[in-house]
Amino acid sequence: MAPRSKTSATPSSPTAGRGSGKRAVVIGAGVGGAAIAARLAHQGFQVSVYEKNTFSGGRCSLIEKDGFRFDQGPSMYLMPKIFEETFADLGEKLSDHLELKRCDPNYRVHFHDGDKMHLSSDLAEMRNELERLEPGSYDKFLAFLKESHAHYGFSIQSVLRRNFEKFTDMITWDNVSSLHKLHMQSSFYGRAAAYFQSDKLRKAFTFQSMYMGMSPFDAPGTYTLLPYTEFAEGIWYPKGGFHRVVDRLEYLAKQRGAEFHYGKPVAKINTTTGPVANAGSVPHATGVTLEDGTVVSADLVVVNADLVWTYNNLLPPSSYARRLTNKQQTSSSFTFYWGLKRKVPELDAHNLFLAEKYRDSFDSIFLKNTLPDECSFYIHAPSRMDPAAAPPGKEAIMVLVPTGCLPDDPSAMSAAEWANMQARAKKDVLRVLQARTGVDFAPLIETEIINTPQTWQAKFNLHQGSILGLAHSVPQVLWFRPSTRHADFKNVFFVGASTHPGTGVPVVLYGARLVAQQIARAVQGGKAGLYASQAGSNMVAILALLAVIVAVVTGVVCAQGGCATLSALLGA
Repeated sequence: MAPRSKTSATPSSPTAGRGSGKRAVVIGAGVGGAAIAARLAHQGFQVSVYEKNTFSGGRCSLIEKDGFRFDQGPSMYLMPKIFEETFADLGEKLSDHLELKRCDPNYRVHFHDGDKMHLSSDLAEMRNELERLEPGSYDKFLAFLKESHAHYGFSIQSVLRRNFEKFTDMITWDNVSSLHKLHMQSSFYGRAAAYFQSDKLRKAFTFQSMYMGMSPFDAPGTYTLLPYTEFAEGIWYPKGGFHRVVDRLEYLAKQRGAEFHYGKPVAKINTTTGPVANAGSVPHATGVTLEDGTVVSADLVVVNADLVWTYNNLLPPSSYARRLTNKQQTSSSFTFYWGLKRKVPELDAHNLFLAEKYRDSFDSIFLKNTLPDECSFYIHAPSRMDPAAAPPGKEAIMVLVPTGCLPDDPSAMSAAEWANMQARAKKDVLRVLQARTGVDFAPLIETEIINTPQTWQAKFNLHQGSILGLAHSVPQVLWFRPSTRHADFKNVFFVGASTHPGTGVPVVLYGARLVAQQIARAVQGGKAGLYASQAGSNMVAILALLAVIVAVVTGVVCAQGGCATLSALLGA
């Protein structure tokens, strides 16, 4: 059953913003689309959002069936301060819109031998768990958190809060001098291994890389910031489901005059090289054409659809669009949504079931592009935090099994082969659940919905079914990540997982802030600012600066044993 549908809404009168009078079209009503619509409407733009599906939220939507409610995608409300800032920027208090419940403990980790571990923000409980698994590890854990706190602080201040519109925006002394502190030359797993000897602890503190759809053996060490935010700021759950965040942002956007149109897919972004007042003849977008043939004029277009799909389907063909298809993607998944006949107290709100052959499981996903022989998987039980997610006495759970993305050639695997892979994923989950919890889940399932890699691709236009967009490898972050503004059509902007600053709901919310600020600056520059290219930088100066930076970075990174990463960064 599809998520609950919506119909087009008539806007109320704007209640905030001084108003520029310019028309903005937003493509896609995911969390990024709802956030940028609210921000632009707050600034006084005339905003129209067009969404291909009949429901809002994209991957943050809800699925409802037979009285059960499931979060289709994200289920962990992390980095709560970013959500608070988003609502504060709109002149609102988050507590007036969301009722948050803190998960305590954060989640339960199930190991291959039946052992279990609670990860908690309660340091006394963590001390007991850590010392049980590895005597003397509590002090190492505190040192690990100290390092990951440094990663977190730098990333918030110097990455998430900044846009990188030019190469030179990335080159600051603070950034260069901090490189060795960020451990980008190490892997996520490598940083955990530097502190913990226990195989179980190394697994428990590195699976979080999958929040970004990456292997902990490939993700840069900087991303140990993820377990830090869990312990320092906690894991939360919005009453009513994660979609509640999108719902309230849409509400605020509509309050300020925005219109949302559902079941209205966009066929193309209309572009021209014609004249613009005060800017001359420049490439620019004039609006969009819907699949039903309707032409919608606009002064600017913001795209919240999948970025790779957008460049290859909505914009004119280009070599850059083709190159995007070859960039490293995050994983896909088989996701099972099960309505259970009874409560299952053996599960917490969040649960990790980790494979014994941990590295092999990730190599199967990211190197072999397939389903591992032995899966690691995640289970979310929303009815643990919000009983309304399931009928009385019953349980709603979502089981996410990471797998490789769809191949470039759709005929590379037959429908029968994909069906067998799906069946194997389900069989493996049921086998592991019975072995590690003592519960036979198979006869408890009364309602089932399944999202496959093909489902993610078809439902949300996700390139190759990649559930989190482009990966956060070193050559795909900061200025090297696709820009929030089109290189040629300067009034086309992007917000979402695959553009800067990256994937994850709080990160995308920061992306919406950066894009709204970028648009405001462009509009302040008049027609030339919104439509025309900025004056180019002196290439000789850039090359000279690059030479200096390379020399400094080489000295810092190679001293840490990271020359291979530097070569990848520079495309060598």
